[in-house]
Amino acid sequence: MFHLSLQDIHLAAHADNKESAIRQVADALTAAGYVSKGYVEGMLDREIQSSTYLGNGIAIPHGTPTTRNNVLNTGVQVMQFPNGVTWGDHQPVYIVIGIAAKSGEHLNLLHQLIPIISDENRASQMAKTTLVDELYRLLMNSQPSYLLDASTITLDIDTCDLTTLQAINIARLQQANAVNADFIADVLARPPINLGQGIWLSDSSLGNLHNAVAIARPKTPFTLDKQPVGLLLTINCADDQLHTLLNQLSTLLQQGEGERLLHAKDNADIITLLTMDMPQETDALTADFILPNEHGLHTRPSALLVNTIKQFNSHITLTRLDGSSVPVDGRKLMQVAGLGIKQGERIRFTAIGSDAKDALTAIEALINKNLGEEVA
Repeated sequence: MFHLSLQDIHLAAHADNKESAIRQVADALTAAGYVSKGYVEGMLDREIQSSTYLGNGIAIPHGTPTTRNNVLNTGVQVMQFPNGVTWGDHQPVYIVIGIAAKSGEHLNLLHQLIPIISDENRASQMAKTTLVDELYRLLMNSQPSYLLDASTITLDIDTCDLTTLQAINIARLQQANAVNADFIADVLARPPINLGQGIWLSDSSLGNLHNAVAIARPKTPFTLDKQPVGLLLTINCADDQLHTLLNQLSTLLQQGEGERLLHAKDNADIITLLTMDMPQETDALTADFILPNEHGLHTRPSALLVNTIKQFNSHITLTRLDGSSVPVDGRKLMQVAGLGIKQGERIRFTAIGSDAKDALTAIEALINKNLGEEVA
């Protein structure tokens, strides 16, 4: 997580307009030793290029590539404007997080902020609090609700034994420090549950340290007691944060689409099926691209990409294949920019709908034009 001290938080500020708010946070960055005075001009220019409003009353003004030489040290300053400041298309902003960062560091920071700025309730609390300690806690307490990424998924296992799949899942959860010995002993003592359509599930009420999901899939489905085995999920629930994922799994099975998990081509597709509320059409089109932009998929190219996606009716998601592989909604700027995709990393676009092919063609054309930016 980004470094933040209580001294970096400023409550009860007032600004008559966006420019005033930006100048105040720039002054705070300068006073803290993060930037030299010229950095503010880059912050103002950035707003002209593309608004840094993210949603839920939060904005993250930062400089342009041409003013990065004014960055002395990476850091942030947080300013609360309880009365709000009009930002962009009449959006009220209550929390302004000024960012000073060199190279692509701001993308990492933005990615870390996404769980915070995506939480409407937390954002509302930050706007209203009168305590620095509370705002600090709300900002820094941003742990993900559960772990499901490439580190917990194992595919193409050469086995015809359900116990082997179970052992692999347990090892993944152990490596993530998500379970203890009580969980392991209890899971091994009870056979997994057959959910149907080749999907099996195991869990335990004991030894759950952190929410996590491990998935193991054999290279070739096999049978156990005349029942097909194509994929095993081992789930540990420390609280109720996994209910949404379990509901999504239930929906897939109720619709008779469990086999989509068995035929998903990679980790990213499996995560998409379990985490995204996708349209019922199963004919999804995908396209993978490598991001050419020197400074990554920051706010401005993200805005161009989102605006292009919004021209089509299809449901489109983006997945950072070299990151967590968790898909995001292509129509939501906050989520797209928050992926933190860097130059040379792979992006997967998944489109479902009547104009999916046209949408992917338009996205390809935009990426071939470097998303409106020069490439080093």
